[in-house]
Amino acid sequence: MRFEILRLDDASGRPVDSTVVDAASVNGIVQRAAEIGQRLWIRPADSTAS
Repeated sequence: MRFEILRLDDASGRPVDSTVVDAASVNGIVQRAAEIGQRLWIRPADSTAS
């Protein structure tokens, strides 16, 4: 399964960029974001997302 991970702006909460990754990569990305206090929004990727 693939997930879209959106990095959120600290002030507005709006997405500033995104990436699509496989399920195995999600935990590492979340751990790194938590270390620096980065806000993420994670959702299943559309079949057309790349």
